[in-house]
Amino acid sequence: MDRGNLLLVHGAWHGAWCWDRLVPELAAHGWTTSVLDLPSASGSPAAGVREDADAVREALAALGGPVTVLAHSYAGVPVGQAAASADRLIYLAAHMLEPGESVVSPLGGPWYEAGTKLLDVPEPARDLLFADVPDDLASWAVARLRPQSARSFEETVTAAAWQTVPTTAIVCADDVIFPPVFADRLRAHGALELAGSHSPFLSRPAELAGLISSAG
Repeated sequence: MDRGNLLLVHGAWHGAWCWDRLVPELAAHGWTTSVLDLPSASGSPAAGVREDADAVREALAALGGPVTVLAHSYAGVPVGQAAASADRLIYLAAHMLEPGESVVSPLGGPWYEAGTKLLDVPEPARDLLFADVPDDLASWAVARLRPQSARSFEETVTAAAWQTVPTTAIVCADDVIFPPVFADRLRAHGALELAGSHSPFLSRPAELAGLISSAG
């Protein structure tokens, strides 16, 4: 079965490498996958939501035919801003922002010191991001995490593609880093529940690929 194009957009601190285990599982379900690296996770404090949204738009423009976009975690922000042309969205433990919001505004403000330009990888990353990932794979992933620009959490969005594009939401049952306010938004959107922690693309890629395929 040819399911069309699936654009995978990673979350904060991550890169396109995080999809390595998921891509072959998706291919087995008939997806043609594409990945990109978001500028805000490149170590540059100058890159924020606008630059990330531009990267999503460019990736979408390069794909022909039906396109589904999978956004993980922070990626929900630039995807919401830029993916109105997509045929379907999948929000995997991803931030659903209303126009006029930033990541920090529903949280009551930044959790980090004012004036911070780059946010270090949250610690302990193993426990917060990869709790149910096998040890060797978790170590591999932690070593590849990079600082995230504070701008990406502070800039407000002006669009919410998930309000107009058919969207499937997924929450992870044992996710300890995803803020409850955002998990509640996904559940209000009729979220499907997946066992495990914040990074099922590493801990249970076959199960995640099956859920994505049944949803999209």
